[in-house]
Amino acid sequence: MATLFCKRRLFNVIRRIVQNRSLCSSMSVSSGRKSVNGVDLFYQQTGKGDHSVLLLPGALGSGQTDFAPQLDKLDKRRFTVVAWDPRGYGHSRPPVRDFPIDFFHRDAKDAVDLMQALGFSRFSLLGWSDGGITALIAAALNPALIRKMVVWGSNAYVSEQDVQIYNAIRDTSLWSERMRQPMEKMYGAQYFRETWERWVDGICQFKSRPEGNICKELLELIDCPTLIVHGAKDPMVPSFHPEYLLQNIRSSRMHVMPEGKHNLHLRFATEFNSLVEAFLSE
Repeated sequence: MATLFCKRRLFNVIRRIVQNRSLCSSMSVSSGRKSVNGVDLFYQQTGKGDHSVLLLPGALGSGQTDFAPQLDKLDKRRFTVVAWDPRGYGHSRPPVRDFPIDFFHRDAKDAVDLMQALGFSRFSLLGWSDGGITALIAAALNPALIRKMVVWGSNAYVSEQDVQIYNAIRDTSLWSERMRQPMEKMYGAQYFRETWERWVDGICQFKSRPEGNICKELLELIDCPTLIVHGAKDPMVPSFHPEYLLQNIRSSRMHVMPEGKHNLHLRFATEFNSLVEAFLSE
């Protein structure tokens, strides 16, 4: 019964995520493509502020699907906001998405190189879930470029508990049609199913590394002020992950949203945006 209850909680979270991802926004943004590291990367941009910010989406996500409330509502007078689709996700296809052991490092290089190709010499990072892991690596390896960083729903290693969570949601045929439809609309049913399964295999492969390491050794290299946001009701990311980040990143602090789940920036967008704007403006 406990396992069934856990799976139901996870499926409810996935359902809310894909529902929020399917919402359209009335915002006005520009979009384009840049050839970066041999891939045409799709991006969206809005705002004319002096403080540039890159939004990094979660697994199979894109700028539009994962950050509509941020693209729409972050203060366009203070911030220039860029959202990107990582290679193999969203509109950055081809290529077909794959998950070699260095895929987070590859995404980090793509993200930083894209911002530089767009003419941004220094910028902040907002990373959700997989995008938060990418942000951690990018900040550690490019300290001179990163002003500030906000991460949520992210982890620096994979535990046995994480593997159980990932495998519980591996089979998309067990998802309700309401959960599957937005992602199938974006990707097509076959690409979505196969890519999700590859993602589960890709994230679980880190468990075979010592201590399940993704980027633990890089955390001490992060110099920028870092805000770690955690949803107290997040069933995808146990609380020991943000606590580990807090303990190992200098100049970091944590904010807990008591009702927040994995998609806290979508479900509580106004609160989240205010929190981020205050932090970036300090």
